[in-house]
Amino acid sequence: MKICFIQHEPYVSLGYFRTWVKDHHYDLQIVDCHTQKPSPQLANDADMLVVLGGPQNPHTTLSECPYFDAAAERATIKAFIAQQRMVVGVCLGAQLIGETLGIPYEHSPEKEYGAIPVHLTNEGHRDSLLQNFQDGALLGEWHNDMMGTNSHTPVLAASAGCPRQIVRYGSLVYGLQCHMELTPHDYEILLEKMGTIINCHQQYHYVQSAKHIRQIDCQPMNLNLANFLDLLVKRYQS
Repeated sequence: MKICFIQHEPYVSLGYFRTWVKDHHYDLQIVDCHTQKPSPQLANDADMLVVLGGPQNPHTTLSECPYFDAAAERATIKAFIAQQRMVVGVCLGAQLIGETLGIPYEHSPEKEYGAIPVHLTNEGHRDSLLQNFQDGALLGEWHNDMMGTNSHTPVLAASAGCPRQIVRYGSLVYGLQCHMELTPHDYEILLEKMGTIINCHQQYHYVQSAKHIRQIDCQPMNLNLANFLDLLVKRYQS
């Protein structure tokens, strides 16, 4: 089993994804957008594509960010879907899945930074990949936007600040606006690199202070991610 990651920034890391890959002895491939362009050819020998987050948005142009090629990423996502591979998008990655399917991303009603309670929708309770999901668990958040959806892409989980936390785009294709992969180290790096808004946390309902963020217990959200990924692989193999 080979898991391929598209990484947009070195400080937006694989987090717990790396631990999960290592624990299962899967092969790991990382496409660093700073040095390598994503390609549809990746779908020829990888079983899963994970598109990570980043400070860009799906409409960021090459002139604005020369190493972020949204068109190449959409083509890569499309190839994985066409070959019936697993595709998981996180934050920006989830928004790119929607854009690939012709569903535009949107701005989230609220900014969310820290860890926010996320609850399953009725459709989420019926999705077998979320059967072990800890409903109402605090999940990592670090976003201003949210993925697009339509009548064919059910929302499986939502928070008070963002109505689209988990979306099913296909039986093997899921978008995660939340960051269940975050570890304490990842939070520390995000605070260092992208934590300016944290200084204004009192202006926002769902932006937490640096002190609060440093006290987040990441193990429950990491377990939710592991359970989801294990069931996704089981579905793929069947």
